[in-house]
Amino acid sequence: MSKRHKHNDHEEHADESWLIPYADLMTLLLALFIVLYSMSAVDARKFEEMSQAFSIAFNTGGNGVLDSPSVIRTGPQTEIPIDTEAHREEQDDQTLEEQRKSLMQKEQEDLEKLKKELDEYIQNHGLTSQLETQLNLAQLMIVISDNALFASGSATVKEESRELGLAIGKMLSDYPDYEVFVSGHTDNEPISTYQFESNWYLSTMRAVRFLDVILSNSELDQKRFGASGFGENRPVATNATPEGRAKNRRVEVSIIRKYVDDQNTQQIPATPKTE
Repeated sequence: MSKRHKHNDHEEHADESWLIPYADLMTLLLALFIVLYSMSAVDARKFEEMSQAFSIAFNTGGNGVLDSPSVIRTGPQTEIPIDTEAHREEQDDQTLEEQRKSLMQKEQEDLEKLKKELDEYIQNHGLTSQLETQLNLAQLMIVISDNALFASGSATVKEESRELGLAIGKMLSDYPDYEVFVSGHTDNEPISTYQFESNWYLSTMRAVRFLDVILSNSELDQKRFGASGFGENRPVATNATPEGRAKNRRVEVSIIRKYVDDQNTQQIPATPKTE
């Protein structure tokens, strides 16, 4: 009796065609997770690269992502550096500008205070017709009529007028940081004597002689003072009348500002121009 052997009904060679779509699906899922991970720190360039990678994955069945791993770059995101040096320089400029404005304010207060002291002196000594003060954007100026200081055609300071020079010197000693300039002026009447060949000589010597009186105060720093003469070349009034010529014969003491706002004004000349 022959024995029958049972044979199991199975295929020796299984159908593995399902692995192809499964591999494609895994590739697409991998590409998706890489995209999601990279989008947490995306910039414009990285977004473009990821878009290209994603397109390759769908168009080539996933081979593009696996074959070109360098398309998606991981690592720290590159930030645009702040120009710290330029920023620091800008802050320094702002600080310097604030300090300059503070110093300008202090200077304005100083000059206003000095002008008030001078005006009180002029008022108390009955010199309102011979002296005046002018505060502008360039300087504080004391204008002194020539007959308050000198005899006609002379550069010798009157004895009774020396007190004025001493008083001005004493007031200036409280403001030692300012430069002071004394200038002499005449009318257009010519002069020619054995002492003075012209109005240039007369105006210059008058400025120097009055400056000598001011500098007799030993507290003043002579390096900050100067003197000059302009003759009849800087009139403040017409020379056609006696009154105008009297205004032109003068001595000016200018206390020069250290800080001038260049954005809003130009340097003002020591003597205003006449029309």
